[in-house]
Amino acid sequence: MSGITRPNNKHLMLCTGRAFPELAEEVAGLLGVGLVPTRSLTYANSEIYVRFEESVRGADAFVIQSHPAPVNEWLMEQLIMIDALKRASAKRITVVSPFYPYGRQDKKHAGREPISARLIADLYKTAGADRLMSIDLHAAQIQGFFDGPVDHLLALPVLVEHIKTHYDVSEMTVVSPDAGRVRLADMWSDELGTPLAIIHKRRDPNRANEVAVGEVVGDVAGRVCLLVDDMIDTAGTICQAAAALKSHGAKAVIAAATHPILSGPAPQRLNESAFEEVIVTNTLPISEDIKIPKLTVLSMAPLIAAAIQAVFEDGSVASLFHRSH
Repeated sequence: MSGITRPNNKHLMLCTGRAFPELAEEVAGLLGVGLVPTRSLTYANSEIYVRFEESVRGADAFVIQSHPAPVNEWLMEQLIMIDALKRASAKRITVVSPFYPYGRQDKKHAGREPISARLIADLYKTAGADRLMSIDLHAAQIQGFFDGPVDHLLALPVLVEHIKTHYDVSEMTVVSPDAGRVRLADMWSDELGTPLAIIHKRRDPNRANEVAVGEVVGDVAGRVCLLVDDMIDTAGTICQAAAALKSHGAKAVIAAATHPILSGPAPQRLNESAFEEVIVTNTLPISEDIKIPKLTVLSMAPLIAAAIQAVFEDGSVASLFHRSH
């Protein structure tokens, strides 16, 4: 037999940027590995420099980076890290982006608009990524934008476990805050075995040039209503939905969302809202300046660590969930 055969000595290496190192450290602790020592700098003109301070040759490298504001800076840092790994002869590079940047720009709504979510996938691939891992993509079709394997992780099991532990689901109704989130709400309803309601935005015919009001489709009177979404950005939609549910006789209103973007007026809106609890995950860091007493943050590190372990060992990522996705 010609050629040389050597034993499989795969080597997992975990790298992280500066956006949210605490999440990467938690994942590394669960995997029992250290983070690759990295020198990262931002020069005076805002250019970014990255150098890994130990060899990554032949490694199965995972690059974890969250994308809070400023999104473009952390995205560029991640792309530079991928390029550095490729040029240092890493065997395989997996991008781990818990919150996929530009995920809301997944299709054209009008002429002359970009599909930025596709552009991000192309940038990852061009930089040298072989595989992509993300949590609760804004649209499932983004999986098809990347030319390679995509692991689409779900926060649903983590959030559902918290709900079942702290609430009586027999008196709960899952509510979609708008028509676009009905499929997500339907998944929640199936998982919890609860009724489903929808808030339909429409203009009040009796008031000209007025903003939309929420029309509740479904029975919510006397029920504990669980509003579900994939993200909370400025919190305008979800807080209006909570007010509409309360006005229709809801006993209590709680919210569950994966990505806590929490831009601009979000903290004030949530603090002044009708919510009893707002449940999110740590796919994005939450600034210490943001004070929301009713906010509960659940860790996604165990799920990310389990998915990385499965990919590294050529195991099944789909088996981590109640349903294949």
